[in-house]
Amino acid sequence: MEEWERRDQLIEAALPDVPFDGWSEAALKNAARRIGADDDELSALFPRGGRDAVAAFSHWADRGMIEALADKDLPAMKVRERIATAVRARLAVLETHREAVRRALALLALPQNVGLGLKLLYDTVDAMWYAAGDTATDFNFYTKRGLLAGVYAATTLYWLDDRSTDGEATHAFLDRRIADIMAIPRAGARVRERLEKLPHPLRFLRQARHRRSSAI
Repeated sequence: MEEWERRDQLIEAALPDVPFDGWSEAALKNAARRIGADDDELSALFPRGGRDAVAAFSHWADRGMIEALADKDLPAMKVRERIATAVRARLAVLETHREAVRRALALLALPQNVGLGLKLLYDTVDAMWYAAGDTATDFNFYTKRGLLAGVYAATTLYWLDDRSTDGEATHAFLDRRIADIMAIPRAGARVRERLEKLPHPLRFLRQARHRRSSAI
């Protein structure tokens, strides 16, 4: 068995206790007993305790999302639909574990864990873009991930307190956020088009200097 598979087993065994105990040593030890892991194995798999457990939880959710997306006909969808489908798939994996997500976010909000939180967010949105068929290698690679990180983070926070039927409110919120970021490239294109119609700055200065000379 691969290490990540054993970590997944521990994460799944810990999830019932996390809403009460958080991503704590107590929750992890209870999970280890459930699957027959001793303290040495637990320490080897999660040497940093709760930090490593939260990271494993995030990667567990990423794999669940990718598995769910394998059953979707993503190539037949528009890009915005692919991204929305990926976000919804990950939230579906976490649907019954909202309190565990809340506890994870609280741990990642601590100053010493902010870097880990950003890395995990990047890993998630990177997996989403690859699943959506993104092949960008230029600056757009980072732009897309940065924009989606904002969308996913905001949607997750909204989802945590959403009690609407079948998450309809979260889906509508997600669609609005995606519409916002899809408008950015169009706005940028309009700005560039307008700038290109303006006189070149140096040419404009030369023309102004010529007019002043002619007036003397």
